[in-house]
Amino acid sequence: MKLNFEHHQTAHCENGVASNLLLNKGLKLSEPMIFGIGSGLFFVYLPFLKVNFAPGFSYRPMPGAIFSKAAKRLGIKIKREKFSNPKDAQKALERNLEQNIPTGLQVGVFNLTYFPEEYKFHFNAHNLVVYGKENGQFLISDPVMDYVTSLSEAELEKVRYAKGALPPKGHMYYPVYVPENINLEEAIKKGIRDTCKNMLAPVPLIGVKAMRWVAKSIPKWAEKKGTKVTNHYLGQLIRMQEEIGTGGGGFRFIYGAFLQEAAVILKNDELKELSKEITAIGDLWRDFAVDIARVYKNRNSKSNIYNELSKTMLHIADLEEAFYKKLRKAI
Repeated sequence: MKLNFEHHQTAHCENGVASNLLLNKGLKLSEPMIFGIGSGLFFVYLPFLKVNFAPGFSYRPMPGAIFSKAAKRLGIKIKREKFSNPKDAQKALERNLEQNIPTGLQVGVFNLTYFPEEYKFHFNAHNLVVYGKENGQFLISDPVMDYVTSLSEAELEKVRYAKGALPPKGHMYYPVYVPENINLEEAIKKGIRDTCKNMLAPVPLIGVKAMRWVAKSIPKWAEKKGTKVTNHYLGQLIRMQEEIGTGGGGFRFIYGAFLQEAAVILKNDELKELSKEITAIGDLWRDFAVDIARVYKNRNSKSNIYNELSKTMLHIADLEEAFYKKLRKAI
């Protein structure tokens, strides 16, 4: 069984799976368009939740939220299924393949045999598409790879039932209805409004207020917990930013590309200018990650380095707040 499926490499797995599955249904939407309509820009700080012995940081919404929101705003229906029994999960997947349905899966990264060793870590919210099965091997389109690959039945079962935080539990999903006509303009506006609402939220756990909370905490960690623990926390912060879902700078670049497309569709030149602004902010996030990496690797021993990192993050938060306010006004 090998379905007629077109593989395209993308920057982020969830956007890529969504874009590739919809293309298979005849709806051509770019990765940035899926990301923007699905309100992919996000920031959350959960100091009471420990992940790898560090506070919970995330630059992205919950797994599945981007595709779910984009689908709802476009009038698309997605079917999602989970299975307590791995054998039932495999049968359901094979049934889909027999019915010519390429299927998205949520999987754990650590045991993906085709991933380079340096990219393997315990993260259970990766996404890929299974588009066939030949000689006992499932055919895999993983959008972060530039080529298609395959996994054996045992290998696929292992990643579909990875243990730890956010266990996939055999989660599979696929579009079951795509309307002939979609209101792209309204979907774009809804996606932008939701992003601005989240990032300008009045509560300190999400958006720019959460960024400021983290920024102000950095010198406090150094004072109360010491260098080793603080550096571990900072390492987790940039790992979530640059490795898990490209969340920091990478997401800003994708959003900039979305605003470029949206500017043309909505005939709104303000969005074109704001595209440049969020791209420049993405550059600052990348520079921030490099500065933290130097501290983590003991290549920057300035006595006031934690205060400097705090000021940098506060500056980025100020720029982002101004950006979302202008963006909200522009639409």
